[in-house]
Amino acid sequence: MRQLQKLGVNYAGMIFYEKSKRHIGELSEAEREKMKALAIRKVGVFVNAEYDAIVKAISDYGLYAVQLHGDETDEFCLELMGKAKVIKVFRVANQTSIDELVKPFEAVCDYYLFDTDTAQYGGSGKQFDWNILDTAVIDKPFFLSGGIGLEDAGKLQTFQHPCLYAVDVNSRFETAPGVKDMRKVEMFIKRINHE
Repeated sequence: MRQLQKLGVNYAGMIFYEKSKRHIGELSEAEREKMKALAIRKVGVFVNAEYDAIVKAISDYGLYAVQLHGDETDEFCLELMGKAKVIKVFRVANQTSIDELVKPFEAVCDYYLFDTDTAQYGGSGKQFDWNILDTAVIDKPFFLSGGIGLEDAGKLQTFQHPCLYAVDVNSRFETAPGVKDMRKVEMFIKRINHE
């Protein structure tokens, strides 16, 4: 996380989903305090977690935002508003109606995140057709996710959606689950910033 912060990365994800290969695991109080003190915006990634567990993680790790990757309801998202920024994830297949997906969540989250629809909850390393977002009425900032790698920097520069807020990258920048290749991250940042 310190390395990401030095590279100018704005957000760092922490996976709290126990079935994930990238699950954060149990940390000591001292380790949690060190993480809490980092200035980078920490995002807790949850899949159908209990409300109390999410609120505890927000407090324990100083989470800036929660990324809700499961089948959370609009009422559940509303309960979390004000505790941290709420990023609601939508799994997108090529025939998906984005408008229908987001409608119940318009007033109960701070950001959307669009990821590739897979049997698992993310982490597929596969992309969906980003053009599907151009036909939707999206009026909230969103994160673009799903199989984005170093080779997609040029494609991202030409994807000009007015509500694109950030790019969420993960598996295509790993040497092993949860272990980032910092050289690749740095190259990606330079490419998307035209450096």
